Amino acid sequence: MKTTTLAALALAALPAVAGSGAMFRGGANHDGVYATEGPRDFHRVKWTFPTGDRIVSSPVMQDGTIYFGSDDGNVYAVDAATGRQLWKFVTRGSVASTPAVAGDTLYVASFDGRFYALNAKTGAQRWKFSTGGERHFEAKNLHGMTPASQTYFDPFDVYLSSPVVVDGLVYFGSGDGNFYALEAATGAMKWKFHTGDVVHSSPAYAGGVLFFGSWDSYFYAVDARTGVEKWRFHGGEDPVIHNQVGFQGSAAVVDGVVYVGCRDSNLYAIDAATGKEKWKFNNSGSWVITSPAVIDGKVVFATSDSSLFHVVDADTGKSIARQQSKAFMFASPAIAKGIVYQGVLNGTLEARDLYTGELIWDYQTDASRENKAWALTSERRFNMPMLFRRDNGEAQILSVALEFSVGSFLSSPLVANGTVYLGSTDGNLYAIE
Repeated sequence: MKTTTLAALALAALPAVAGSGAMFRGGANHDGVYATEGPRDFHRVKWTFPTGDRIVSSPVMQDGTIYFGSDDGNVYAVDAATGRQLWKFVTRGSVASTPAVAGDTLYVASFDGRFYALNAKTGAQRWKFSTGGERHFEAKNLHGMTPASQTYFDPFDVYLSSPVVVDGLVYFGSGDGNFYALEAATGAMKWKFHTGDVVHSSPAYAGGVLFFGSWDSYFYAVDARTGVEKWRFHGGEDPVIHNQVGFQGSAAVVDGVVYVGCRDSNLYAIDAATGKEKWKFNNSGSWVITSPAVIDGKVVFATSDSSLFHVVDADTGKSIARQQSKAFMFASPAIAKGIVYQGVLNGTLEARDLYTGELIWDYQTDASRENKAWALTSERRFNMPMLFRRDNGEAQILSVALEFSVGSFLSSPLVANGTVYLGSTDGNLYAIE
């Protein structure tokens, strides 16, 4: 008992925000900004690390080690310089959650319905916590799938909630509809907060408050110590085909404002203290899955169907720059020294100028170039007539698999020491410089 108490006190002494890259989006407030230099020109793929299935999890780095999960059910640790595997830990489900590392402990969720704490040096399990079980968002007539009376799971609900670690507690959401706070040292539950549906949004933390969304179309602010709701914000509803509904992505919290995208096609700026809307940027029916990046009064985000890259004013929501990409974007942008790195579902990593949005360079995966299933046109756009030629549920689910067959980037970039690290649906983790 004494050892556990000392461990808890040691974790409680950790800083509120771990070192850059130790959590999803670079830190607890998820602003997506990295202090390091990234590649200003494409030089080469430094290394690739293969796993047994697609990589949706985003990599994080601490002390020269890259940590990430794979849908093959493993959590991996690889050497950042060489790509050599240091260890792997086997779970019983896909690991589409981005790990958080605090001190010498790694925290991550698996689709097996368990949340794990591992020794970051060895991969040995320290404890695990069982939730009420994972599941995807689902609805009848989802996206217009037929027959309309059939309940379908959403094939685009690809992410699991990524944890944040603050002051000795670890926080994450679950497919059971709950948001959890656990003792970081022991895994004992401190509190849980119930929402109306799946919680795969990753929490952001600022000023003693956690900010996260749910597929119930509400975005929540909850006291980090007690789990008491401070406010909730209602996004759009779509009771017929459930397409324009739910907070799938995660928020960035900067200077007292919460910036978050929604599947109702809006990017919202919400006052962090009151939950009141400051402004919204409408995207004409196109989802905003990306978690926005925020720096120097600018908010950077991208859209799905319209395939647009946006830079908007953080105070007003007015457009600063807008550029057309070639395919849907779910991965969140990463900013490093004036360059934005953005993954695209067509298997392309884009490097864009922060101020103009103009493309500086891009990299295309081998799977994208090979395009074996003809999912892409010669211009790297999705072959929409082929992919969405029927409206029945089975065809739509298969079409998503075809989209992801081109080495899509669902993983969000990590920028460190002149290198961009990110995973692909081709099963590889890339180190690009």
